[in-house]
Amino acid sequence: MPEGHTIHRQATELRRGFGGGPVAVSSPQGRFEAGAALLDGRVLAKAEANGKHLFLGFSDEAGHKPQSWLHVHLGLIGSWTFGPLAAGQPPPARGAVRVRLVGENEYADLRGPTVCEVLTTHDVTAVRARLGADPLRKDADHVRAGQRILKSKVPIGALLMQQEVVAGVGNVYRAETLFRARINPWTLGKDLDQGTWDALWADLVLLLKDGVKRGRIVTTLPQDRDRRSGPARREDAHYVYRRTGLPCRICGTLVVTEPMVGRNLYRCVVCQTG
Repeated sequence: MPEGHTIHRQATELRRGFGGGPVAVSSPQGRFEAGAALLDGRVLAKAEANGKHLFLGFSDEAGHKPQSWLHVHLGLIGSWTFGPLAAGQPPPARGAVRVRLVGENEYADLRGPTVCEVLTTHDVTAVRARLGADPLRKDADHVRAGQRILKSKVPIGALLMQQEVVAGVGNVYRAETLFRARINPWTLGKDLDQGTWDALWADLVLLLKDGVKRGRIVTTLPQDRDRRSGPARREDAHYVYRRTGLPCRICGTLVVTEPMVGRNLYRCVVCQTG
């Protein structure tokens, strides 16, 4: 499932390619025809991400506040495809395109989302109210998230995956951030202290911002990679994620995999003891 940095990058690309102008909205697949009809021809006024949720706000005229919003959650198989128009036209739709956006110079196709719906501004506010602090948003309330975590009897490795606690963090960022902090994922939230949470949050902000910039998740420091110079290769990008049975980059102990909240948890049992 795409993590928060991917959705924020998509919001930026949609804002750049379609923002401020009228957008033709259709559903080549046919499953979103009614929703597309509500948005077709309207102006894309806003494109924002909150955690793993994307919100595209449409208004009747440029400069007006959005009245209707396209809410998208990609889930496990959803994806966006972007491309330029050729002679003012997009290419024929291929596959099950749920939503197609066509602007002045570009098109965007949405396939396989878990959620694809038209919402009012009131509905959008309600969805956002259910989400936790997003490390990529300036309005993120990490203090409130910390208050919830530091009182919880749930392991921190599970809490980080709860979107109502921290929005946008998925399996990769969970494993990597906890390793970088040398925290045992099974440590209960209530057994952490304020300083640990503040440092963990700061690292999440750092890593997700880096993910937006790179377009990929790289969590290793150059000195901890097999190849220390040049861009991080795919096999050098992570400390523990999907490195089961490989030696820890710090201590050499073999990385282990354990189930936690229905997902694979990766960790070093020696480094992550605190």
